[in-house]
Amino acid sequence: LMSRYTVLIDGTAGAYGVVFPDLPGCTAMGETLDEALINAVEALRQWVEIASARGRAIPEPRSPDAIRADARFAEDFAAGATLGSVTLVRKLGRSVKANLSLDSGILAAIDATASRLGISRSALVEKLAEDRLAELA
Repeated sequence: LMSRYTVLIDGTAGAYGVVFPDLPGCTAMGETLDEALINAVEALRQWVEIASARGRAIPEPRSPDAIRADARFAEDFAAGATLGSVTLVRKLGRSVKANLSLDSGILAAIDATASRLGISRSALVEKLAEDRLAELA
């Protein structure tokens, strides 16, 4: 299941911050904007996992327009905060078979990397997808 959460981004080179307006206490930081957003993906995943484990409802994400119109963030925008989005990819805890067609060279590289890491092809593909889906969505 995927959801895209609107985030507030502020800071300058060397100290960027990301805040999830819909998820109280969910924040991330990084020295670069890319690092802050990558850290935000993990912060989002952890926030949702903890809230779910505690039986809390996960708030639906609001649109960028709704966040921009929220008076609670007027000062943030006035100080230069911008909007971004972070995609949540939730693990459901059950595996399913999938038939994929890949270029033979790419498959060979996947197999060689999986072998070097001591994991299965499936585990490597899942890890690569998990790491990159939020960035590409």
